[in-house]
Amino acid sequence: MVLLAGAGLLLAAAAQAEEPDAARRAELGLLLTHDCGSCHGLTMKGGLGAPLLPEALAGKDLEALAQVILDGIPGTPMPPWSPLLTRDEALWMIDRLRRGGLHD
Repeated sequence: MVLLAGAGLLLAAAAQAEEPDAARRAELGLLLTHDCGSCHGLTMKGGLGAPLLPEALAGKDLEALAQVILDGIPGTPMPPWSPLLTRDEALWMIDRLRRGGLHD
């Protein structure tokens, strides 16, 4: 029951995120492939950074993942992306990764 409630909260948070327009989705897809892929592997199976495959992201807190993207991880190669991304864009990227797709 708690698991279902947690999944509902994740869905609610994702539903609140504003969908980027088609041009921005294309840019974000390229960012996932080239920038994220440069550390997490071009197939997102991991490398310098952790894997970003759906099974690796399953059960992880959506807001915590967004904060890692936006704020980075101090003392590691994970940079903060908040100068270039909004919270909604970070949530969109997480959703895309959780569904196993890098592009529209």
